[in-house]
Amino acid sequence: MTDVHSKEIRSYNMSRIRSKDTKPELIVRKFLFANGYRFRLHDKKLPGKPDLVLKKIKTVIFIHGCFWHGHEGCKYFILPKTRTQWWTEKISTNAVNDKKKKNILETLGWNVITIWECELRPKEREHILLKLLKKLKAVKP
Repeated sequence: MTDVHSKEIRSYNMSRIRSKDTKPELIVRKFLFANGYRFRLHDKKLPGKPDLVLKKIKTVIFIHGCFWHGHEGCKYFILPKTRTQWWTEKISTNAVNDKKKKNILETLGWNVITIWECELRPKEREHILLKLLKKLKAVKP
């Protein structure tokens, strides 16, 4: 099946996808800040450059896009019909790298929390954010 967009339009669309300051990330950042948590963004010193680093409680938070990180069982994770093998390899490599980075961080003594993009949809958002707050309060500095 061919792409519904021309090569130029597809290229433009893909160039608009951001890796930082995404809507799900901003939702979590605003919530944590409003609840008194202070954090660093995308700390290059840590493996995987976590989206949020709460140094005081030695916790990192990754906010994953369902498509880019291969969220299995999620209705928002759909492989493209074109270049399927390339996308499969790309996404599975991302998932493997995510696991490696998580293991390294845990070995270094960091608490790792992963939040999926689909969990921050309006219906789930409040429940997930309260659950996150509970997890953070349970972590001892």
